[in-house]
Amino acid sequence: MIIDAHQHFWNYDPISHDWIGEDMKMIRRDFQPKDLKDVYEKNGVSACVAVQADQSEAETAMLLNYAEQHDFIAGVVGWVDLRQGGLEDRLNYYSAFSKLKGFRHVLQNEDPSFMLEPAFLRGIGLLQKFDFTYDILIFPQHLDAAVEMVGHFPEQRFVVDHLAKPLIKKKEIREWKEKMKVLSQHPHLYCKISGMVTEADWEDWKADELLPYLEAATEIFGPDRLMFGSDWPVCLVASSYDKWLNLVKAYFQSFSPADQAKVFGGNANSFYQLNCL
Repeated sequence: MIIDAHQHFWNYDPISHDWIGEDMKMIRRDFQPKDLKDVYEKNGVSACVAVQADQSEAETAMLLNYAEQHDFIAGVVGWVDLRQGGLEDRLNYYSAFSKLKGFRHVLQNEDPSFMLEPAFLRGIGLLQKFDFTYDILIFPQHLDAAVEMVGHFPEQRFVVDHLAKPLIKKKEIREWKEKMKVLSQHPHLYCKISGMVTEADWEDWKADELLPYLEAATEIFGPDRLMFGSDWPVCLVASSYDKWLNLVKAYFQSFSPADQAKVFGGNANSFYQLNCL
């Protein structure tokens, strides 16, 4: 079973989705569950985790509605303001939704210090009480702050999205790799193999340029803490779904069937408690 641990849906709005620039015009449209279901049937993908793209509880409600209507959406990573007063009441409210597995904030758009603000740390500290995960969406310049943040919460389940977006296009790897090693020492932190093609040259990337980063992530986290994700539809600016999935499959084809099963579904299933396997 393949579980796509990272994809998005949206009703395109030029204001709320202003991050979709002119150079990404091919994804300036709606992306709905029916669109993804066809892609999954073609590629043998059984289930997915829908991740927030808009920082609003309205979008979280939309994703939960989609998940209720479509069985292949096994989990949702939503958004809630972790710094707000009364957060515990909001988390208690969300705990009633069985498919809501965790939360995310677009930390890559914030100063690294945002992760260390007392109000934000208090919010992260409440997640474990309700058994929610946290997706860490950052750039390499945020890694030092991420190390400090996760260090406060040794029992919290974290996952780093998109390998922390290494600078693949610039072929910078050494410093990113060293800091990822430090971050990986948190025992409950996983890493998503996703979002790599959009950190490379969209028009002219080659598999060989991605392999050093795949190898580094595998060395650092091992098959027990990696999970495949597509980052659909964002990936479409640089790759088809098929091309990205087949690249990751080719890299792991020499691994044991048990390890491949972990990367392509088992780890996402256990981390997000999806009940798919």
